[in-house]
Amino acid sequence: MSRKVLHICLSRGWGGLEMYPSRIIPELTRQGWQVHGLALTGSRVAASFRQAGVEPLTEASTGRALLAVGGLLAYLKAHEIGVLHCHKSSDLRLGALLVSLRPSLRLFFTDHMGVTRPKKDPYHRWAYGKVTRLFSISEATRARNLAAFPLPAERIRRLYLGIDPDPYAPRLDDEGRAALRRELGVPEGAVAIGLPARLTQGKGQKVWVEALARLAEAAPGLAWHGVLIGGLTAEEGSDEAQVAALQRRIADLGLESHITFTGFRRDLPRLFEALDIVSVPSRNEAFGLTVIEAMAAGKAVIGSDSGAIPELLDGETGRLAAAEDAAAWAAALAALAVDAELRRRLGQAARARVLADFTLAAHVASLINEYQTEGAKEP
Repeated sequence: MSRKVLHICLSRGWGGLEMYPSRIIPELTRQGWQVHGLALTGSRVAASFRQAGVEPLTEASTGRALLAVGGLLAYLKAHEIGVLHCHKSSDLRLGALLVSLRPSLRLFFTDHMGVTRPKKDPYHRWAYGKVTRLFSISEATRARNLAAFPLPAERIRRLYLGIDPDPYAPRLDDEGRAALRRELGVPEGAVAIGLPARLTQGKGQKVWVEALARLAEAAPGLAWHGVLIGGLTAEEGSDEAQVAALQRRIADLGLESHITFTGFRRDLPRLFEALDIVSVPSRNEAFGLTVIEAMAAGKAVIGSDSGAIPELLDGETGRLAAAEDAAAWAAALAALAVDAELRRRLGQAARARVLADFTLAAHVASLINEYQTEGAKEP
C-alpha cells in the first residue's frame, strides 16, 4: 500500500483534538509517510497544517465538504491516498461516505474527547461500521468506548498520545532560571507551584486556588507562589467568565500577591524550568497531555485521581489528589513543597516513564503499524 494519509479535521475550535494532526505530521514524515490534510477555510487547523509543512484542502463548512465528495475522491485517486484519519466525530459522515463510495479506503478515527453517551442508532452503526480502527487515547476512554460504540472490542485500540521529550529537557542555567522566576513574580526562595491549562470550568483552577488558600493557613511559614499559565481571553481558548471569577476569588482570599496570571505563553518547556511543582487538577482528562509534558520536564506532578491521569502517575512518578477536594490538594501540595528531595526523585522517575512509554516517535510508529495492518471493516 502507498504510504500516504489524509487527515480530516473540520473544526473551528482549537484544543488538543485540533492540534493533534499538526503535532504528528513531522514525525509521520520522518518515518516515511506523506501527509495530506482537509480543514475548514480560515480555521486554525488549516493554519496549523501549513505551519507543519502541509498545504491542506479546505472547504467552507462540513456541508460543503460533503457536497465536494466527488472532487475529494478524485483527489484521493490522483494522489494514491488509501488511508483516511478523522479526529472529530462529525467528520465521520464524510469519512464513511468516502469509504462507502470507494471500499478500498481504510478509515481511522481517534476519539480525543471520551464519548459520554451511547452511539448505537442506525446512523452511528453505519458510520462506525466503515471504521477500520477506532483509537482510544487511554484505558479510561477505551472502557467508555467499548460501552458506547457499535464496534467489537478488537476494533477499538488504546493508543496513548506521545510527545517529543527533547524540548522539555532543562536548558536554562541558574541565572536564566532565576530571571524567569522573577518575571513570573516568584520571590527568591519560594516554592513555585504552577497550573498550566486553558482557564475553563473543567480544568480545576478553582479547587487549586482554594487549596492554595488552605496552604497559606496551614503552613504560614512556607514561602510559595502560584503561577496560572493560560490565555485570558476567548480567542486564546479560555472562558472569560471563568477568568473573571477566579480573579475575584483570589482577591477575596487576599492572594493577589501570591498568584501570577501569565496569560498565553508559547514557552511552556521553559516555564516548567521555573516551577517546583506542577498541578493538573482537571476533573476528567481523556488523556492528560500536560501531565506527560511536565513529567518530561522532570517536574514533581500532582494530578487529579480521575479520568486517565491515574494511568500516567503512580507513587513513583507523581502524586494524586481527589479532583474536587481542596483539603486533599492542600495536603498533597504541602507534602511536596517541604521536601525538595522528594520532588527531585519524583521528577527523575517521571521523565524516565515518559522516555519509556510516551514518546511521539513510539506513538507514530504504533499508528503507522495500524495504518498498514489489514482488518475487516464490518462489525
